[in-house]
Amino acid sequence: MGVFTSIYAIVRKIPRGSVATYGQIARLAGNPRMARQVGWALHSNPEPGAIPCHRVLNRNGELCKGFAFGGQEAQRLMLDAEGVAFLPDGRVDLERFGWQPAPDPTE
Repeated sequence: MGVFTSIYAIVRKIPRGSVATYGQIARLAGNPRMARQVGWALHSNPEPGAIPCHRVLNRNGELCKGFAFGGQEAQRLMLDAEGVAFLPDGRVDLERFGWQPAPDPTE
């Protein structure tokens, strides 16, 4: 499985109303040092409706300045529609809305 394919498979698992960070996706894909590659993969998202890249934020819970599918405002509207609330400074509360995937029973 290619790196982008692995990234897309992980991002598809982020449930509605939850968010993840680039670094978290990189760790789940097996290389915690490839957060930038995660960003590149999501910027190249071949299926924007099926691969919910709008649910991936930076490590501080901030919207992505380079969100490829309509900019930060579009990303915020998509998260708002899913019930993700924003802090007064515009960040997402990662403690409240951060995705915690279930442990893999095969590991």
